[in-house]
Amino acid sequence: MDGLSQTPEQDKINALRQILPEAFSEGKIDWEKLKATLGENVNFSNERYVLNWAGKSDAFKVLQTPTTKTLIPDKEKSINFDETENIFIEGENLEVLKVLQKSYFGKVKMISIDPPYNTGNDSFIYPDKFSETKAEYEKRVGDKDEEGYMTKDGMFKKNSKENGQYHSNWLNMMMPRLYLAKNLLKQEGVILVSIDDYEVHNLRLMMNEIFGEENFICQLIWNKQHSQQQGLFKKYHEYILLYAKNETLHTNISGGDGIIDAGALKKVSRGNPESTFTFPVGVRFEAPEGTKIEGTFGDAEKVTVVDGALICENGKTKESVTLSAGWTQKDQMTQYFLGKEVLDTKGQKVVEFYFNSKGKLKCLKERSKITPSTILPEYGMVSSQTAYVASLFGNTPVFDNPKPIKMIIDFIDWFCEENDIVLDFFGGSGTLGEAALQSKSKPKFIVVQLDEKIDDSSESGKNAIKLGFNTISELSASRISRAIQKIKADNSLFQESNDLGFKLLKLKDSNFKQWQQIDGKDAIALAEQMKLFVDPVSESATIENMVYELLLKSGKNINSKIEKKQNYFSINENELVLILEKASQEIIDEVIGSKPNKVIALDKLFKGNDQLKTNTVLQMKDASIEFKTI
Repeated sequence: MDGLSQTPEQDKINALRQILPEAFSEGKIDWEKLKATLGENVNFSNERYVLNWAGKSDAFKVLQTPTTKTLIPDKEKSINFDETENIFIEGENLEVLKVLQKSYFGKVKMISIDPPYNTGNDSFIYPDKFSETKAEYEKRVGDKDEEGYMTKDGMFKKNSKENGQYHSNWLNMMMPRLYLAKNLLKQEGVILVSIDDYEVHNLRLMMNEIFGEENFICQLIWNKQHSQQQGLFKKYHEYILLYAKNETLHTNISGGDGIIDAGALKKVSRGNPESTFTFPVGVRFEAPEGTKIEGTFGDAEKVTVVDGALICENGKTKESVTLSAGWTQKDQMTQYFLGKEVLDTKGQKVVEFYFNSKGKLKCLKERSKITPSTILPEYGMVSSQTAYVASLFGNTPVFDNPKPIKMIIDFIDWFCEENDIVLDFFGGSGTLGEAALQSKSKPKFIVVQLDEKIDDSSESGKNAIKLGFNTISELSASRISRAIQKIKADNSLFQESNDLGFKLLKLKDSNFKQWQQIDGKDAIALAEQMKLFVDPVSESATIENMVYELLLKSGKNINSKIEKKQNYFSINENELVLILEKASQEIIDEVIGSKPNKVIALDKLFKGNDQLKTNTVLQMKDASIEFKTI
């Protein structure tokens, strides 16, 4: 394994190779062949309609540079770490998006972000000059004060209107992040970006380029009901640009007319305990005729046949069967099989419960249909949102102008179903996290916020520091934590099955030493680099942190099921096995016997025993198991 994140151009080249293999020569795109293949549909002219700016080509290089960073868990600052599927990540969002590429590619249903508006007073990360080296950039991004906190003086740069590249700097900051964000969206996914008059024109053109003009849905207008600006006009509104990954999949809000085909199972947890349910004869069953399922089946969402068997006869269950699982809609199942009309939490009619070809219970629902206005409803004044968040901190204002939680809840309920993933990589005050917790749709959230030191020049910043907070990420995570306590205390909101928690992870350097390109004449430096082949594990690495890094770089998500066996780690029921502590023939035999799909081992565990490594490689190959060492 090379320890690098997945990059967008790799995915696109691989996809193009599948579609147009004839356009490649010696592994690279042959432009003449591509032109011949596509005929008149290729424009090589310099005259075209395009948004251009200073540094655009170099911003693509930033986008395409992989990262060696990783995420490590902080269980002490998490809430219900082992059970929750919500995620809070502390770290610089460009690097975090790169880390997430492989594990969350095409998995996110909705992205909602509130980036810097480029008012002339904003500070954000962008290179002063694209000639700075990666090491120089990383040093600046890693600059910290004496107490170890990131500061605006180090990694942020104020983008004033007097700057000769005022708009370009903002575009260079936004473009790579939006490209990476698009990769994470499902085909039916959407992205909402808040903005105002300063950059809405440039943002629209840039998003047309990244997402495709045909995937623009609308430009929403939010009336803030408040303005502090003086001049010819008072500006009371901001915008939210709404784009789809594939606009053709969106006919109406909340999915439009038609049928939702949703899962009715969930991984068993404390909040979603296992229970039994008896299904009658005649439930639709999509398995081949004569299929008989007994025992325990399924991956993360396990189902156990307690009494009878799942037998398919004429496309239906042949006999009644009692199953034990983590049901998501048990009350609705009970009412449905009693012959009553059933509505879900969104008021959508349940049409049918049925078993798919693998025996998993599914639910068909009639989609509800609403047609919102592009002028959003009034969500209250900005001051009321500030006061609400302040109420979570003992009526102490700690954030200036947070977005209305009801607005974000509406966005989620328009586009998401239960267990969908929503993402905010400009986490700020943590509004998306709380909105996901309060939403009827019950999605899982990923909130990303930089561990930026709180600015003590504002009143809210001073208040936060007095309460003991040092960074925006601490404050954001605490807002979500306090919201969880409020939801639990409010009986009208709290349900035992709700996922009220979050895993907190931090962006950190890799647990594995990275090979550095060395001047061939520097013998001492080259000798130091060669030592990496002896033991590539960093001195600060821990076994748990290595587990999370390797599962992420193997394309497994953060909520993967991790089991510590006696001699190895099993990920998602042996989809991946990690051998990190010791290796012997007995351990290798045990691992092969568990029939994993892939095995990763530390190469140093085979040190002094070349025969064991050779035998392991051959045994894994014979067992059709992918085997890698690091």
